[in-house]
Amino acid sequence: MSETTVARAPETVASGAHPRVPTFLSVAVVLLAAGVAVPWLVGSQLALTLMTQAVIYAILAVSIGFLIRQNGLASFGHAAFFGMAAYLMALNGRFDWVPAEAAIFAAVILPALFAFLTGLIIVRLPALSFSMLTLAVAQSLHELMLRWRALAGGDDGMAVRLPSRLFGVGIEMFQSPATMFVVCWGALIAEIVLLTIVARSRFGLLTIAIRENEERARYVGYPTLVPRALVFALSAAAAGLAGVLFSLYNAFVTPGILHWSLSGEALIMAVVGGAHAVWGPALGAVIFFVAKDAAGDLTEHWPAIIGTLLIAVTVLLPQGLSGFLARTAAIGRRRKP
Repeated sequence: MSETTVARAPETVASGAHPRVPTFLSVAVVLLAAGVAVPWLVGSQLALTLMTQAVIYAILAVSIGFLIRQNGLASFGHAAFFGMAAYLMALNGRFDWVPAEAAIFAAVILPALFAFLTGLIIVRLPALSFSMLTLAVAQSLHELMLRWRALAGGDDGMAVRLPSRLFGVGIEMFQSPATMFVVCWGALIAEIVLLTIVARSRFGLLTIAIRENEERARYVGYPTLVPRALVFALSAAAAGLAGVLFSLYNAFVTPGILHWSLSGEALIMAVVGGAHAVWGPALGAVIFFVAKDAAGDLTEHWPAIIGTLLIAVTVLLPQGLSGFLARTAAIGRRRKP
């Protein structure tokens, strides 16, 4: 990437990305409407429960994919932000610090603030060191919640106590599979829309330029540390949103939501779907849950099948399914007369 490209990156988005926003928003509205129709088409409560859980984890996967796309860094510990938000909801219900509505906002903002402050230190490090430190932070929080029984109940977990009404609606709306699926689906669409707007903005193009060549971006006068830390914070906020939805729906949390295995599953979703597009990891989450359900019916060794799928995608489709679909669409457009 040349110095001119880096220097002109913020100007590019103003002229190039804006015309596509209305089309993108139209697609988002159509997808939102399709999600609202799903509970009417799927009568099984079990299927709706699984789909709701899948959408919650898709929100987490999108947050990791955004970090990979904008910063070129993979987090092995994003469960820290997911679990931090869920435990904040649970602890607020136990100690009644603030109203539940305020706790929801705090559970999204505080992980983002924590990520920004730690990001000012760890985004300076090489990619592998960054990944290992995120893993260490998540496992530290896991051990804290596991061993501090007086506070969080240890491995027995703790209930999330919620008021009878939240944002003016009955709490049953957030704990019924049919209605909660719509809430989570709307949150996923909103997340993808907002993160896509950020990715196409001046700030988003600047972070892409920094990802490609941080030294050159710094040389032409752009700050690099704060933008990278802000991307990490935005990613953490999105993961915190997933944690809030998880706590509202399940009304129970355990240290398992802070474990590295959850981070690993979300990272697999992001890799399979690909970070070429912000929505790619959401597609990866769908593939992951479908493959997990189908493989689980065949054998108890389903992780081996998921591992094989991951290897195949990594080798054959380095940019994931979203990258493959984008290339296919580009070829189709070039072949049109």
